[in-house]
Amino acid sequence: MRLAISIILGIVLLGGAYLLSQRIADSKKIPKGKTTKSTSTVFTEYVKNTDSPIYIETNGTILAQQRIEVFSEVQGVLKLTKKPFKPGTRYSKGELMLEMDSQEFYSSLVSQRSVLYNNIVAIMPDLKFDLPDSFKQWQKYLDEYDIQGKAKDLPEPLNDREKYFVNARQIVSTYYTIKNLEERLLKYKIYAPFSGILTEALVDPGTLVRTGQKLGGFINPAIFELEANINAEYLEYLQIGKKVSIKDLKGKNEWNGFVKRINGLINPTTQTVQAFIQVSGKGLTEGMFLEATVMSKTEPNVVEINRSLLSNGNQVFVVENDSVLTARNIDVVHFSDKKAMIRGLADGESLLTKTLPGAYDGMIVKISN
Repeated sequence: MRLAISIILGIVLLGGAYLLSQRIADSKKIPKGKTTKSTSTVFTEYVKNTDSPIYIETNGTILAQQRIEVFSEVQGVLKLTKKPFKPGTRYSKGELMLEMDSQEFYSSLVSQRSVLYNNIVAIMPDLKFDLPDSFKQWQKYLDEYDIQGKAKDLPEPLNDREKYFVNARQIVSTYYTIKNLEERLLKYKIYAPFSGILTEALVDPGTLVRTGQKLGGFINPAIFELEANINAEYLEYLQIGKKVSIKDLKGKNEWNGFVKRINGLINPTTQTVQAFIQVSGKGLTEGMFLEATVMSKTEPNVVEINRSLLSNGNQVFVVENDSVLTARNIDVVHFSDKKAMIRGLADGESLLTKTLPGAYDGMIVKISN
């Protein structure tokens, strides 16, 4: 009996505890969160349409306008010269750059001069008796003849009889053989065709140089050219002599150039035309990568903005009534690397000048002071 009473009391106590806990839980109120309405702050500026020039921007490496590759037209051992034939060596116009040993070739030339002298001597007796007038000028030629010196021009024949007589003795052909050898002898020395600097040297003194062998490269470091690829639509505004502003990638140095040449062929793939811009000045070195800016034409009633402000390619955001963000359709007149030239906004409108993440038409905003 006592066991039954204990069980009943335990069940009653448990039931009462459960009902009490439920009442306490239902009596608690969940605090409601406060809703705050946030307004984004934007930066704007008033629109002012102006007539703005369109600048064509391009870039490329500069190359020396005057440049040659030095080749040998003769064979011989390279001799030591006053200045070392090494990259970076500067030469003035007409200064000796290279010399090859020409002693063997020179001996052959002297031998041919001797042959010519002997041939003339052999015809003198006949000239004295048959052509006395011609004998005098040939005698004078022999008196002034120098085997070690450059061959002088042969006397002009006084008549056809003398001309046929001289030609039959192989004198004229021998003379021109000598002149050919004399010209070839000059090629054993290579002189600077203009003042410049050696950029490449492929041989050293004592090297056997062969005919047709490349010896080095030589440039004039005073005048350079930049090859620019210009869009064909601006070809009508591109003229020879047009001024060009050129600067390095950091924008620290700037030079003035001008359009030197324009290619007459438009690339069918890229629809661009080659323009060669001449530039000179201190601090320029062959191979430098530079940026060039050319003014093409002026567009009326336009505004220049950052390209990042464009939305969907043909929209910008303006603020109406100092609080409502509005998407406005515009016409893009010109693109550059960082800027866009647009038309379609009225003077005095508040144009968004910094991008706003999540911006949409009708968004409530606050203009920053």
